[in-house]
Amino acid sequence: MTVIGYARVSATDQNLDVQVSTLRAAGCELIRSEKRSATTTAGREELRTVLDFLREGDALTVTRIDRLARSIGDLQDIVRAVKARGAILKATEQPIDTSTAAGKCFLDMLGVFAEFETNLRRERQLEGIASAKARGVYKGRKASIDAEKIKKMKADGVGPSTIAKTLKIGRASVYRALAE
Repeated sequence: MTVIGYARVSATDQNLDVQVSTLRAAGCELIRSEKRSATTTAGREELRTVLDFLREGDALTVTRIDRLARSIGDLQDIVRAVKARGAILKATEQPIDTSTAAGKCFLDMLGVFAEFETNLRRERQLEGIASAKARGVYKGRKASIDAEKIKKMKADGVGPSTIAKTLKIGRASVYRALAE
């Protein structure tokens, strides 16, 4: 039986050291880590590597379940992948061990709360953006296309395709600027 650790943080300026040392202390013989968001499993190559490496009797160990996934659907997919390999999932800071009924139950509950937390964070972010827009503070990214330049080129007889190539923008952007 191999004990494999997986550590993850969302931002590149966050540190993995605490998770890695906790996983080492838990007996992990191999530890894979990455700095990626857990809102999706897409693009998480280290997680994919760990899941592909698991063998019968192995244990995938994380510090907390939210290190694996922030959506119940992704968490369940990961758990199914671990189970299909004949391995188990454990967490060092939570009473999770998918080899027991209580561990499976607690895992599902934590997964629901992780997804709930993500949804709350998204709602707060959208509320903050709406509030900033209402105050005139949030105006989005500064325009990268000079609409006046496009209109002048068109007035000089230059066609939309040539304008787009000259300014290195899409033709649709040229048409949008001309419609303003």
